Amino acid sequence: MDPAVKGRTRTVRCPWVPSDDAHHLLTRESVASSLSAVRTTPFHSRLSELNDQGLYTHWQGTLSPLRYTHAPKHEYFAVRNSVGVFDTSPLYKYLVTGPDAERLLAGALVRDVRQCRPGQAQYTIWCDDLGYVMHDGVVFRHSADEFLLTAARPALSWFEELGAGLRVQLEDVTEDYGMLAVQGPRSRTVLSALAPEAETLAFFDHAPVKVADTPVTLSRTGYTGDLGYELTVPEDRAVEVLDAVLEAGRDHGIRPFGEEALMTLRIEAGLALIDVEWHDARLVMSDADKVTPKELGFGWMLRGVRDGSRRFVGSEAIRRELEDGTSRWATTGIVVDWADWDRLYREHDLFPPKSEHPLPYESMILDDDRAEVGYCTSFVYSPVVQRHIGIARVRPDLAAAGTDLRLELAVNHHNTAVRIQTTKMPFFDPPRKKE
Repeated sequence: MDPAVKGRTRTVRCPWVPSDDAHHLLTRESVASSLSAVRTTPFHSRLSELNDQGLYTHWQGTLSPLRYTHAPKHEYFAVRNSVGVFDTSPLYKYLVTGPDAERLLAGALVRDVRQCRPGQAQYTIWCDDLGYVMHDGVVFRHSADEFLLTAARPALSWFEELGAGLRVQLEDVTEDYGMLAVQGPRSRTVLSALAPEAETLAFFDHAPVKVADTPVTLSRTGYTGDLGYELTVPEDRAVEVLDAVLEAGRDHGIRPFGEEALMTLRIEAGLALIDVEWHDARLVMSDADKVTPKELGFGWMLRGVRDGSRRFVGSEAIRRELEDGTSRWATTGIVVDWADWDRLYREHDLFPPKSEHPLPYESMILDDDRAEVGYCTSFVYSPVVQRHIGIARVRPDLAAAGTDLRLELAVNHHNTAVRIQTTKMPFFDPPRKKE
C-alpha cells in the first residue's frame, strides 16, 4: 500500500445562490465560507452529476448523499437485484507498519488479528478499559508487518497512545485514498470484466489489482449483507476508476445508492451501526448508554478471553462478565406479527404502513404484562423479507429465537403494542454472499 498520494480538502460550491446583486454576493461568500471545512470525497465530482436530489448529510465532516433519486427504494432494489455503488471514502484509514504492528493491534482489537493472514481482512471492534465498545472497523493485512485499519470515527490518537514505545508507525492516510463499495448479485460479473481476480476472490479476502490502469486494492467486503466488493483507490485516480466501474456495469443497470438505501440493506443484514446500536463508550454520560461486545452480539469475537489466554484493552473486564454471567442485554433480531400489525391500524381506519425508512428513534420492547424488557435500536419494513424487522436488545433470558414479546408503537396518537417474535440474524443471508 503506497501512502505517497496526498489528499486534498475540497470546498463545496453553492450554485443555488444567485450573484446579481451585492446582497446575494455576500450570501454566497458567507455560505461558501461556512462550508469551507466540509470535505467531499475523491468520487464526488462524478457522483454528484448522478445525483438529481442534492440531498446530503455529513459523515464526520464529509458530504455523504442521502439518496441520488426521488426514491431510495429504487437504489435498494438495484443492490438486491443487480449492482450498486456506494462511496465509503469518509471512513478513516490508518496505515499501521513496523515489526510491532501485529503486537499493537493484537493488544488493541477485540478480534484476534493474529489469525488474519496477509491477503485477508477482519471486521473487528475495540473497547475501553472497562470492556465497553468504542469503535468498529475493518483491518486489512497486507504483510507480516503492514496493516490498513478503517474506522467510522477518528481513533488515531488512541492507537498512538497504545503504541508508545513499540516499533510501530501509524499514519493517517484517510485523504490519500477513496473507497468504493460495489455491491449486489452482479457485482462479481461487473468487476471481473475489469479485474479477473474478482472471480475467485474469497469472502473477506483482498488482493492488489489494476482497474483503469490504476493499482487498487480489491476486497470481498461490504455493508449490505450481499455479494459485494470494495475498491481502495489512490485519490488522484478515483474518478477514472469509478468511470470504469460505471461503464462495466452499464448493461447491468448499475446505479449509485445513498445512506437511506444503505440503512435498510444493513438492517436486513443484521449489521450494527455506531451511534444507533451503540455509542462510543468514551463519550456517553452513563453506563446505560454503554454496551459490551457480548451484549452487542459479538461474543463470537471473544475466543481465548474466558480462559485468559488472550489479552487486549478491556479483556479482563469482559472475562469477568463472561465468567459471572453479568451481561445486561442480548442482541437479537425481531420480526413483527404482520396480522397483528394489520389489525392495529385497520381498527383505526388506517392503511397499515410499510415504510423502508428506518425509525429514527428507539422503541420499547414489552412482555405480556407490559413490563419493559428491552428496546429496539433499528426498525424498518424489509422489501425482500416482506416483514417489519428490527435489531433489538432484550434481557438475556428472553433472547432465544421464537420468544413472543411486544413492540411499543403509537397509532392515532395513542400508545399501543404489536406482537413480535425474536429471531436469529441476519434476516437476509443469500448463499452468494460467501460463495
